[in-house]
Amino acid sequence: MRRLCLALIFLMAGAVLAQPVQPPRAKPINILLVGANGMIGSRILAEATSRGHHVIATSRHPEKIASGANVQPEKLDATDRSAFTALAWKADVIVMATSPRGGGDPIAEAKSVSDTAIAVAHDTGKRLFVVGGAGSLNLPDGRKVVDTLPAAYRGEATALRNVLESLKASDVDWTFFSPAMSISPGQRTGQYKLGTTTVLSDQKGNSRISAEDYADALVNELEKPAHRRAQMTIAY
Repeated sequence: MRRLCLALIFLMAGAVLAQPVQPPRAKPINILLVGANGMIGSRILAEATSRGHHVIATSRHPEKIASGANVQPEKLDATDRSAFTALAWKADVIVMATSPRGGGDPIAEAKSVSDTAIAVAHDTGKRLFVVGGAGSLNLPDGRKVVDTLPAAYRGEATALRNVLESLKASDVDWTFFSPAMSISPGQRTGQYKLGTTTVLSDQKGNSRISAEDYADALVNELEKPAHRRAQMTIAY
C-alpha cells in the first residue's frame, strides 16, 4: 500500500510539472492613440485592448471610434498642443496613427501634426511612436523609395520622410514604424519579418503586410521596446 501511495504521489507531481508554463502577461500600458478610427489606427486599438491595455482613443470625430472595454474615446485636434498635452500626461506612450490626407498640402499638414507631437512628447517625457510610410524606407540598392514613386504619391511619402528627419533631430524617445510597400486589411497571422530602414519582401519579391499583423508587431514593440530612437519596418 505504501509503495502504491508513493507511486501515485510521483505520478501526480509529474503531471503538475508537465503542465505548460504560460508566459507572464505584459503589464497594462496606458496608450494615447491619435487617429484611432483610421484603417491602421482601428487595428492598433483592437490589438492593444485585446491584450488588456488601456487606450485613450482620439479623433476629430470620436463618435467613429469603436467602443469596447479599455477604450476611452476623446475628441482631439492633433495640432492643439494644450489639449494634446493634457491627454498625454494621462498616458505612458503616444502613438500617432494619422496620415496627411486632410488638406491640399500633405507636407505642411504632416509638419504641423508632427511638430506638435514632438513638442508634447518633449514636454511630458513620453515615448512617441509614429506610424510612418513605406516611402521613408530605402530600396535594397540604396535608393530612397520616395524618389521612385509616381508624382501622385510623392507628396505624402515626402511628408512622412520629413517627419522621420524631424524625429532624428529631436531629443525625444521615438520609434518610426514603416509598413511594407503594401498594407491593407487582412488576417492576423503573427508570422512576419521585422527590419529597420530597408524595404523587406517575400521570396516572390512582394512587399506586403496586413494591417492586423502590423498592429500586432506595433503592440509587441510597445510592450518590449527594441527600436528606441530608430526606424523599423515589417513584411511577410
